[in-house]
Amino acid sequence: MTGEQSDLKGPVTKLVPEGDERERLVCTDCGFINYVNPKIVVGAVVTWEDRFLLCKRAIPPRLGYWTLPAGFMEEGESTQDGAAREAWEEARARIEIGPLLGIYNIPRISQVQMIYRARLLSDEISAGPESQDVGLFSWDEIPWDEIAFPSVHWAFAHYRETLGQDEFAPRSEMPMGV
Repeated sequence: MTGEQSDLKGPVTKLVPEGDERERLVCTDCGFINYVNPKIVVGAVVTWEDRFLLCKRAIPPRLGYWTLPAGFMEEGESTQDGAAREAWEEARARIEIGPLLGIYNIPRISQVQMIYRARLLSDEISAGPESQDVGLFSWDEIPWDEIAFPSVHWAFAHYRETLGQDEFAPRSEMPMGV
């Protein structure tokens, strides 16, 4: 047993619990096991007519770069509700959620991202507390060299791939550089 401490109260040790195959943080007094699992990120490729909603990040990581409205899901909400909440928090955008566009597994940062297609209900948008700026961009105006994350590129590629389709299977991540 090793004695690595965490933010948990009480004696916590990193060990492989009985019946498990991975090291976990375990309270050796009461037996509580702290399972640290991947985070779920929800968001949307949001359109208004032929333009796309982007948010310029006001927080790390990738401060000052453009991204889709997306963020960590909260307890007690559906993925669709979370994507709509994130659009409101980051861009003060009211949206209608469409089909699930992609499910992106990003194990190196322990995330699963679920990105929907969505449409703005009005073109009234403004930066929320996590955004420096927001904007509606035509495809050719998207600041491709200033996009924050590879998954934003994947989502845009999948959006284009499914354009005109009402039903399709959600896509998965694409190779880096696409």
